[in-house]
Amino acid sequence: MIDFFLDYYKGIPLWHIVLEFITFVFGILSVWFAKKENIWVYPTGLIATAISVYLLYVAGYIGDMIINFYFSIMSIYGWYVWAKGGTAENNLPITRTTFNEKIIGILLFIVTVFVVFGIYKYFGRKIEPDNYVDMISSGIFFAGMWYMARKKIENWTLWIIGDIIVVPLYAYRNLGMLSLQYLIFTILAISAYLEWRKILDSKSQL
Repeated sequence: MIDFFLDYYKGIPLWHIVLEFITFVFGILSVWFAKKENIWVYPTGLIATAISVYLLYVAGYIGDMIINFYFSIMSIYGWYVWAKGGTAENNLPITRTTFNEKIIGILLFIVTVFVVFGIYKYFGRKIEPDNYVDMISSGIFFAGMWYMARKKIENWTLWIIGDIIVVPLYAYRNLGMLSLQYLIFTILAISAYLEWRKILDSKSQL
């Protein structure tokens, strides 16, 4: 198990390892803040995703890089939307998606899969089986991030599904730290879903 986490990093520059560790810490903090409806989800998430864009570009994982670039943009958007909600007492409420929002989520998923596929083709990269997993997880995460920005409880359902998919993906790629990070994300996302549902149910009883 120790070799699984350390072998990949033997030939990696120390400062890359430091950047990946920073991403690991801030990524977990971001999910924790999201669970608590704390606006710090966005600045911490922005740090993690911005660093990830660079690291994944260097590693050549185009699909994952695009996911994190989008996360960075959506972190800025979500930060604005949550801040616009007002004070802690009058902030943007947790709600369920409407029919139209579900359609938008599905369209985001479909468009993302095709865009990521097109980018792989544009860069002339051979598409391996794990890249198709990239495309699917990208679509799931794109829709999930948009739902999170609007505080839709379904964002956690998508995060859970996406996280479960990428845990073995990163393990397959010998990226032990990322695999562990997304395993922790899965646990936090399940906990967050239960917490948000409790809040939503309590509001519906008022």
